[in-house]
Amino acid sequence: MTPELRDRLGPFRDKAIARGIAVEDVERWMGTARPCVTLAEGGDGPVVGRFGGPLLLPVGMAHPVYPFVASIDLAALPDGATDLPLPPDGRLLLFAYPEDPGDLADLGDVVYVPVGTAVEERDKNAWNQYDIDEEQEVFERYPQETLRATVDVCLPWHHAVDIPEAPYSETLPGHPRAEELAEVWEETHGEIASAGPLQIGGYADEEAVYTDPVAKAVHCAVRCAEEGSWGGGEAVSGDLADWVLLADWNPDIRGQEGVTVHWCIQRADLAARRFDRAFTTVFWNP
Repeated sequence: MTPELRDRLGPFRDKAIARGIAVEDVERWMGTARPCVTLAEGGDGPVVGRFGGPLLLPVGMAHPVYPFVASIDLAALPDGATDLPLPPDGRLLLFAYPEDPGDLADLGDVVYVPVGTAVEERDKNAWNQYDIDEEQEVFERYPQETLRATVDVCLPWHHAVDIPEAPYSETLPGHPRAEELAEVWEETHGEIASAGPLQIGGYADEEAVYTDPVAKAVHCAVRCAEEGSWGGGEAVSGDLADWVLLADWNPDIRGQEGVTVHWCIQRADLAARRFDRAFTTVFWNP
């Protein structure tokens, strides 16, 4: 994290200390900060992609299972905007449907299109092969707008970890004041970072966040790999430290309020550009 981004956390630091949290606890929490990019239609940052628009897939590639959400021009992202080992150029295409059927499955797709790849425009409705009217109506309400980038800093929204025995959760190790610190971050976030429906990197957030949403993705990915329904038979790490948040999407879709989509990936797969091994979860409490 750059000194500039650290300085931006000043309102968080001041409020946490004023609440009576020890300086060493506050500083330790600030040490977990991650750079991220907020993508939104407004702002004065560079245009880095868009929601919707034409779906341009590599020639011969099968249509992803889920509907098209957004396209991101990786070369247009500001330098050093995240701590993710993203490719320096090419386009990243995100796919998902904002609903969780509850079966712990992979609920989205990520496609990387390197520069120079031959592409062809596809029917964006091809994902709905069973012509389900209700799902098509939701898809037709997906946002359609350009996306501008703002470099931001992010602290954890969560404050606990799951454990296998009662009480089945505990405060984040090493952070005895984690719950209070997460509350302060929620209260001061608006003074520090910008708001937008799509975030690249950073920490995952959702309507009722308690434990890290990426941890759920790891649990689901490991289970699906064991069952043979995901992962292609390759090794999948169950260690949260080996995974990162690739992107978070908070759809502003009538009828799907409160949904958050998390695209997660093992850091090694990201570095190897194995975006086919991204794992997607959806949080929704209708």
